[in-house]
Amino acid sequence: MSTTIDTLEQLQALYGEAHERSLRKEITYLSEPYQALVAASPFVVLATHGPDGLDCSPRGDAPGFVRIVDERTLLLPDRPGNNRIDSLRNIIHDPHVALLFLIPGVGESFRVNGRASISLDPELLALCEAQGKLPRSVLRISVDTCYFQCSKAAVRSGLWDAERHVERTSLPSAGEILKAVMDPSFDAQAYERELQERLKTRLY
Repeated sequence: MSTTIDTLEQLQALYGEAHERSLRKEITYLSEPYQALVAASPFVVLATHGPDGLDCSPRGDAPGFVRIVDERTLLLPDRPGNNRIDSLRNIIHDPHVALLFLIPGVGESFRVNGRASISLDPELLALCEAQGKLPRSVLRISVDTCYFQCSKAAVRSGLWDAERHVERTSLPSAGEILKAVMDPSFDAQAYERELQERLKTRLY
């Protein structure tokens, strides 16, 4: 007997019907409460789809860095990074994106599905200025659907519980990770020193 579910009928039989409230809270625009969640969030995960599959990328800045143009439009600035531009390449291939907003200390998260375009409009760049610097580009995201996720995942994981925070030194450093995947002769300590300097001077 197969233990793999591979039809929608099997899946529906296992889980039953969705709770009505979980369906009704999904809307096609940013309501005032939903706008408040976006404005309070300093961190969002951007999901995109490209010719080689899916990608998920973290984006963060001061709360409100994702600008609300109106109830159907968001702006997501692209700050300096590693120039892989995986997400941007994917958007050229497929404009559909998904956003997951997190707010420190808040159990609920907020999800947006929409379509993005890469803009160099000077007015949009200016709206996303930070620390006196403009982003390289801005994603203009048209909202298709949005809804908030209840706090169960955050509660189960203890995500915001300080007593459950992981001590960074208990895990391999960024330099050690690079050394393991790149080259045994890679100077992990030098990389760590340079990284700390970049984090102070090259965030924008």
